[in-house]
Amino acid sequence: MARNRKLVPEAQLALAQMKMEIAQELGISLPADGYYGKMSTKDIGTIGGGMTKRLVQMGLQLSHR
Repeated sequence: MARNRKLVPEAQLALAQMKMEIAQELGISLPADGYYGKMSTKDIGTIGGGMTKRLVQMGLQLSHR
């Protein structure tokens, strides 16, 4: 079984947009070249945590309909 595979490949653009929005809300600059190797682990984790929180909230909203 492949890991880190998106079940809906079309969601990649939406996830990238979400990452940019959350980084901007947190005041964290994302590298223009797309290479995250020079970013701190703390910043990457903060962005990822924000994405996870937002995705969980979206899932809960859908499940309550």
